[in-house]
Amino acid sequence: MAFTPRTPRIVAARRLQRRRDRDATGRFLAEGPQAVREALARPGVVTELFGTPAALDRYPELAATAARADVPISEVTDDALAALAETVAPQGLVAVCRHLDVPLEQALAGGPRLVAVLAEIRDPGNAGTVLRTADAAGAGVVIFAGDAVDPYNGKCVRASAGSLFHVDVVRAPDPVTVVDALRAAGLSIFATTGYGDDDLDDMTDYGRLVAPTAWLFGSEAHGLPEELTATADARVRVPLYGRAESLNLAAAAAVCLYASARAQR
Repeated sequence: MAFTPRTPRIVAARRLQRRRDRDATGRFLAEGPQAVREALARPGVVTELFGTPAALDRYPELAATAARADVPISEVTDDALAALAETVAPQGLVAVCRHLDVPLEQALAGGPRLVAVLAEIRDPGNAGTVLRTADAAGAGVVIFAGDAVDPYNGKCVRASAGSLFHVDVVRAPDPVTVVDALRAAGLSIFATTGYGDDDLDDMTDYGRLVAPTAWLFGSEAHGLPEELTATADARVRVPLYGRAESLNLAAAAAVCLYASARAQR
C-alpha cells in the first residue's frame, strides 16, 4: 500500500524541510529525478527513496539503481509526495540523503586548484547557483563560511541541480580561519568586490589566475565583510563595459570562476 501524508515515515521525512531537524539527524531531502540520480551516483548517500507509482514507472533506471544499492524504495500517494516536495509541480521522486560535509583539512588535502568560498551568503537560490557554477568550472571544493545558508536547504539543493553531490562541501564557522587554511594549502586568495583595486581582465592578462586560487564571494545585499577582504591577496572587480550598475552574485561568480578555469587550462 502506498504511503500517505500521515504515514510515520512520511511525517519524519517531512520534518527534514526544517533546518533544526536536518542538523539533528544529519539528513536532508533531494527532490526530483536529476537530484535523485546524482545522489544515487554517490555511494552511501541515499537512505530511502520515495516515489509515486507513476514516477517509479517513468524512471525505472533510478528505481533499479536504488534497488542495487539496497536503498529502500517506498511508493507514496500524490498527496504524500506533495507533502515532501517544496515545488509547485513536483516530479514524483524524493530521496532522503545523508549530509555530505567534508572537514576543511580533508578537502584541502586533495590539492584543489579552484575553490569557491561562500562567505555569509544567506540566499539559498544564490548559494545553490554559485555551487552549480563552481562545479561546472571545475572547482573541487565549495566552502559555506560564517553565517551562510544551510547547503541542505531545499531551495539550495534544487538550485545546485545535482552539483551538491559532485564537490566537497565544507561548512566552517569562521571565514578568517578558512582563509588562513587556504593560504597554508598554497592557494591565492581573491576577494570579489565592485570596488576592488584589481581588474579581472588585468589579472588574466598578467597571468595571476594561473595559480591555484580560492575566490571569496559575499552576499548580494552586503558583499564581503571588510575584515575578510582585508585578508585577501587581491580585491578583484569584474569590469563593466556597459551602463549596468553591477552584476548579480551568480553572474559575477560565473565570470570569475570561469576566468580562473580558462587560465588554469
